[in-house]
Amino acid sequence: MSRAEGPISQLIEAARMARNNGYAPYSRFTVGAAVRLTDGEIIAGANFENASLGLSLCAETVALAAANAQGRLADVEAIAVTGGPADAPDGPVITPCGRCRQILNEAEQVAGRSISIYCADGKGSAVVEHSVAALLPFAFNPNDLGTTSHRKS
Repeated sequence: MSRAEGPISQLIEAARMARNNGYAPYSRFTVGAAVRLTDGEIIAGANFENASLGLSLCAETVALAAANAQGRLADVEAIAVTGGPADAPDGPVITPCGRCRQILNEAEQVAGRSISIYCADGKGSAVVEHSVAALLPFAFNPNDLGTTSHRKS
């Protein structure tokens, strides 16, 4: 674990601020995520639960979908994630869930580059960097369907 500096700390701070907007009345586990695009723009997302739970959205998915909505999914180069119990703002370092790992894998396929994943504690003082391949070593990819990713050129 290390302390983030420069652009990484800005990305983590954006994720920490987004966590404040997490809607988690059922699990009480708020999460914030922020993606950095190749031009330095940061797009944030927060988790959004639903009473049916299965329809809930993770912060990472919200942030990546927002980048996609702007036509910028291919420009994603990094993501920061932080979260934990809503009543524990200084929570531990967390990592993306399995679903988010698969969605990050798809984003990486579209981008055609590795996406750095910065997982931080609630204060942003402890940071662990991961790769998609390390978090999801046997990912299901477009080539498993006999196709390639749909990169925008």
